[in-house]
Amino acid sequence: MITIWVPKRLVEVDLYNVAARSPQALAQLSENSYARRVQYAAQKVRGSGAKIVMLTGPSASGKTTSAHCLAKALVQQGTPAQVVSLDNFFKGAAYYPKMPDGTLDYENLETLDLPLIKQCLHQLSETGKTELPIYDFATEQRAAAVEPIDLQGGVCIVEGIHALNPELTGLVPDDQIYRIYAGLREEYSIDGRRVINTQDIRLCRRTLRDAAARGRSPAKTLSMWDRVLDGETRYIKGFKTTADFLLDTSFTYELGLISRLLGEVRRQFTLEGHNAELWDETARRFEQVDPLPLELLPADSMLCEFYGSRQRQPRLRKHRTHEENLTSEKCVKFVSKPAPNCKNCGAFVAIAITLRYNGNTTPVWRTVRRSLQRMLPE
Repeated sequence: MITIWVPKRLVEVDLYNVAARSPQALAQLSENSYARRVQYAAQKVRGSGAKIVMLTGPSASGKTTSAHCLAKALVQQGTPAQVVSLDNFFKGAAYYPKMPDGTLDYENLETLDLPLIKQCLHQLSETGKTELPIYDFATEQRAAAVEPIDLQGGVCIVEGIHALNPELTGLVPDDQIYRIYAGLREEYSIDGRRVINTQDIRLCRRTLRDAAARGRSPAKTLSMWDRVLDGETRYIKGFKTTADFLLDTSFTYELGLISRLLGEVRRQFTLEGHNAELWDETARRFEQVDPLPLELLPADSMLCEFYGSRQRQPRLRKHRTHEENLTSEKCVKFVSKPAPNCKNCGAFVAIAITLRYNGNTTPVWRTVRRSLQRMLPE
């Protein structure tokens, strides 16, 4: 199978600034470009005849949301598709390996139940059916319940940082697997000198998301960044060349959204020492980037994973058929009938298992939202 590879693009910041004079057009062009890439990826998956799509990418590459966008595109093209997160296969906090300094290594392959993953993927490739475990993030243990899955002749998209590791698919025939690597492919220069690379953008995505959606100080995110990059080197990038398709998750107009938000975060949080230097240096890279308003962000944009909580409250209010204010009674109805291919509704279902609605009329929205903030993808 020939790999569909995408070289990185180097765009002059001045060229971006010219395009940003028509912000609505630039945003629409960026969104349409991403949508076409996802549609093309769906065509390649359908053409491969594979039943199992393994999708990975580095932190803040948008792999989780892209997996759901891909599922939606496959359905639009006539192929049923479901998304499975490898997070469901966590063995539990008691089984996490430790780093040399004694801290837990959350990104280690051994955090996952490999035999169970192999079994489930084998069953899906053979019969199209299996039962998936459910991981309770609140207790950091596997729930007693399981989730039956039936591909109905379609495709299963498995997303997670270890998705391209061949250890997971050892029992699945290779012609039944299609591998996708999601990553940013656009960087920015001034007078031909690269000033903003994909790693800078991913750091901004992760830091801004954590600050807005989780109330987490950038200091914590920044202090973890070196460890995150180390984990990517150890567990993700080594398998990048095995991918059949590289899905570009860049959005040109995102540059202006980041430029708008960097200063806000700096004013909201106190940073000291190395963290302050790292954040201020990152902000300086965007000084010549014309900012853009968050109102440009469509409600269904992949970028809502990173910036949507700053634009709308509550963060998950738009689900087409679920726009009412969610009282506890409505929330139970909501989680029992999640919107198709919606990762956020899927998260509600996972949370509902542990909430155990008690029948009173007190809204559970805050409880659900706090739980979701802990569950948001890295």
